[in-house]
Amino acid sequence: MFWFKMNTRYDMAFHSIFLAFLLSFLLSDTTGEMPAPPKARNIILMIGDGMGISQVSAGMYANGNKTNLEKFSVTGLQKATASDRLITDSASGGTALACGVKTYVGAIGVNTDTMPVISILEEAEARGMATGMVTTSSITHATPAVFIAHVKLRNQFEDIAASFLKTEIDLFIGGGKKYFNRRITDNRNLIHELEKKGYFVSDYRQQPLDEIVPLAQKNFAYFTADAEPPPASKGRDYLPRASNMATYFLDRHSGKDGFFLMIEGAQIDWAGHENDNDYLVSEMIDFDEAIGRALKFAERDGQTLVIVTADHETGGYAINPGSRMDSLITAFTTDKHTAALIPVFAYGPGAEYFHGFYDNTAIYTKMRQALGWEER
Repeated sequence: MFWFKMNTRYDMAFHSIFLAFLLSFLLSDTTGEMPAPPKARNIILMIGDGMGISQVSAGMYANGNKTNLEKFSVTGLQKATASDRLITDSASGGTALACGVKTYVGAIGVNTDTMPVISILEEAEARGMATGMVTTSSITHATPAVFIAHVKLRNQFEDIAASFLKTEIDLFIGGGKKYFNRRITDNRNLIHELEKKGYFVSDYRQQPLDEIVPLAQKNFAYFTADAEPPPASKGRDYLPRASNMATYFLDRHSGKDGFFLMIEGAQIDWAGHENDNDYLVSEMIDFDEAIGRALKFAERDGQTLVIVTADHETGGYAINPGSRMDSLITAFTTDKHTAALIPVFAYGPGAEYFHGFYDNTAIYTKMRQALGWEER
């Protein structure tokens, strides 16, 4: 029994605070388990294709020794392997991230038996969330494809393009226009079909992306190239702006249900394949600027989980002795992918799930946990 003699307003205030504390203690979990992290309303998953620790390091040193990744509260490591070999590719690695299953190299959204597996984007769409993708590659390339298509091989670009008509994805920005309107396998014009479904569709020839203000009431599609967009060093500059546009568009478009957005810095991987250090660094800086735009939205919004990771490392990239902050001496051990561990960075509600060391398939599970779709 507690007794208080309240003679002043200060006694009354202390009494109220003490009772609130006591009630909180009595109602708290006494099982010894830590309370679950707060649920995320939105997720922005950012994939730096081919990005390992050395790529992150080079981008940071070449950018005045700073990166937006330093602002992330949680870091982890993921094991990027395929079902049929140690070294994965963007198709198998992307399917692990998007769908939570191990599969064979070249597979797009299917398991080892070639059966379709639902992606986090497709499930978000089914649950009423707004969804979107932005990439510096063709929108039919392996990484974006795994979120929306289910085909046996990653080079089925026209089949992947047709998959966009089977969903209600709210926004997509990337190259690959020719797979929609100049098809070889059939006579369909998928751009006309998208417009009939109510999409606003435009491209780099019609108007610059930064001159468009998309209407929240209409789904949005924008093609940045007929095939693959050019490198950032050769004039491609849309990724940060498109990332910013996509977050605010989907936020308006989503209502109360939130959104899921995948943003890919695709050409980090291509630079690794070409063993081109300058190409790699410029792509890392471009991707870091996009990360900064997503992070600013998340900081302002307070309900958005931002995850940055990769599907694999490309090039066996290293920063060698003799390097200075403004002059890196780098080398590549291969022009292919490697089996290096991949960094994971997380910020926002649910970031706590991404601490530690885990398989690439766990990214999918952790995103579902952060959204409150499954138990811890």
